[in-house]
Amino acid sequence: MSKRIAPRQGKAQELWAMLQGQSEGQAQSGEELLSTLVRLSTERVLQEALEREQAEALGRGRYERRDEPRGYRNGYEAGTLKTAEGVLRVQVPQVRDREEPYRSTLWGDVAHTSEVLKTLIVEMYAGGMSQRDIAYSLEKALGQFVLSQSTVSELTDTLTQEYEAFRTRELSGSEVASLFIDSVYEPLRRWGRKTGVLCVWAICVDGRKVLLSLSTANRESYESCLEVLRDLVKRGLQTPVTITTDGALGLIKAVEAMWPTSLRIRCGFHQRQNLLQKVPPQAWPECKALVSDRRDAPTVAEAERRRQASVAEYHLDCPEACRCLLEDGKASLNHLHVPPRHQQYVRTSNLAERAFEEERRRTKVIPHLWEEGGLVKLVFAVLIRISERWGKKSCSEFEQQQIRSLRKKLCLDEHEVTSSTPTTATQPRRSAASAA
Repeated sequence: MSKRIAPRQGKAQELWAMLQGQSEGQAQSGEELLSTLVRLSTERVLQEALEREQAEALGRGRYERRDEPRGYRNGYEAGTLKTAEGVLRVQVPQVRDREEPYRSTLWGDVAHTSEVLKTLIVEMYAGGMSQRDIAYSLEKALGQFVLSQSTVSELTDTLTQEYEAFRTRELSGSEVASLFIDSVYEPLRRWGRKTGVLCVWAICVDGRKVLLSLSTANRESYESCLEVLRDLVKRGLQTPVTITTDGALGLIKAVEAMWPTSLRIRCGFHQRQNLLQKVPPQAWPECKALVSDRRDAPTVAEAERRRQASVAEYHLDCPEACRCLLEDGKASLNHLHVPPRHQQYVRTSNLAERAFEEERRRTKVIPHLWEEGGLVKLVFAVLIRISERWGKKSCSEFEQQQIRSLRKKLCLDEHEVTSSTPTTATQPRRSAASAA
């Protein structure tokens, strides 16, 4: 295209060439033709409007002269917009030698509109609509095909970029009280099996509930869990006061290796589920009452006395259940070291489980994701929005002081944790940067 031809003329020629090719037998399908026609027509109209706006700002058209010029044309910059019609590409006019820098008002307005549409599509996806549903809904609302599934996929790829920023952000600005570590497993069609997503949640000293980490793991092995915990420490995570987990041996080993002086808590809900499988249905109400009585004991010593009394009474009738009660005994009572106001939050991994319930509502819509990247994108989109809703301060100054006193009692701030030597009772170096 000659330099003397304005971009708007080039757009007109491109549109004409497309229509001429259609009439000469280089036919596109009806859907492709409509999409291309809408895109090229929109680009032409937008290009003409941008050049007209520039001419009005300069007070003259192309190659016209003015005695007192308001500035000079200075070429073009490539501009792209992701819209319902697809990606639009135009040339944004530039101006030099003006008293005030030239900025296209029109371009600022349409770019903002594009961002609004982009945000809407991303929120629809995070809210549980599949890419096909989003494309169909927009088509139904506007009365014509305007957005392909591939375009929706491109727009939602911003979630992948957000995830990359999320997983590398600094954590040294968060005063963490409790961690909750659990996994959710979702099927992937590409591999024909389920893949796990290991999530780490935290309750901060001020009561805020925050998603700290999210990563894929085929199983909760010691090596994979330790890698996740090391990454948290590397990014400046403060040694937590408590860590609540289920009974996965690899995860337990990794937690004790990384934070040996913290209070590891065995999730009471998971332990109760195990007991339910080992007690006759007729005896379960009584057993459940004994478990609740031990859980709510005023002190650790009293809880241990009640547990030993239960084992002594039922070791002949329910030996497997008694062994389950004694398994990981110290961790199952560690919640009693925490101030009473916080015990209900740390004694189970309910924080993570509630988030997974929200996540499963979305994956029911897309029950068989194709690959790991799509799984991470969807799970992250759901959980980070839950984290934003839960991120309100809920602890009083007195309650915060109780947690800090327990931290001091456990001597959690006396040493430094290094990811290369997780078997030492150490504390991460605090950074001046704040968590994102």
